[in-house]
Amino acid sequence: MADVDGTLVTREKVLTERAISAVARLRKRGIRFAITSGRPPKGMEMLIAPLQLDTPIAGFNGGLMVMPDFSVVQSLTLSPDCVKKTRALMRDRGVDVWIYRGNDWIVPDITHPHVARERRTVKFGPIACADIDSITDGVVKITGVSDNPDTMKQLEAETRKTLGNNAFAALSQPYYLDVTHPDANKGSVVHTLSRLLDIPATQIATLGDQSNDIPMFHASGLSVAMGQASEAVKAQATHVTESCDDEGFAIAIERYVPGDSK
Repeated sequence: MADVDGTLVTREKVLTERAISAVARLRKRGIRFAITSGRPPKGMEMLIAPLQLDTPIAGFNGGLMVMPDFSVVQSLTLSPDCVKKTRALMRDRGVDVWIYRGNDWIVPDITHPHVARERRTVKFGPIACADIDSITDGVVKITGVSDNPDTMKQLEAETRKTLGNNAFAALSQPYYLDVTHPDANKGSVVHTLSRLLDIPATQIATLGDQSNDIPMFHASGLSVAMGQASEAVKAQATHVTESCDDEGFAIAIERYVPGDSK
């Protein structure tokens, strides 16, 4: 199972031919392949055909899991109280707030630079809502957005302390803090896939690059951190591969999956 941004695809969001070939070789050997991301499931639709995905797709770090035909497998939403507290924490830090409800991506300002970048990444646009504070029900994920990495690290710690066991908070990118249902984390995704596919978690390998990937490292039998990951993330993985821009995903499959070769 692979994270998407910074793992399966490059920093420029390119799915390389070598990555596609690596997944094809897994499929020929009867090894299932799945993806998980902080993205909405709809934002991973462009990966389904080239990778011939037939496993559940875990969007919002597991908050919304769907089959490749987008039939829902699992939906986990935040409590209204968590939504309000999270929004207040982010606003206090001067961080922009995005809301995800179902497949809807809701923002207060569609002209924000990060909105344009995210739109290019997920291949669909947001809904503008001036009264975003009125949205408290059915929220699958809240994302805080800021280009200040120190602010985001501090916010990650503050959010975890404030929300405790009522939510899961982790950086999915240095500029994105994702807050989801406490069971919507990539470690839980490993266990859910293990149950759905009847594959022991110890026989699942995971690949990722950010702090929100650490739970799936701990839940799986083998884990690989990307070369550009922080030292803290690398320390939690079984192996370290090359960076996502240097074919790190494909190299990891070739190097660490027994019997695989380029």
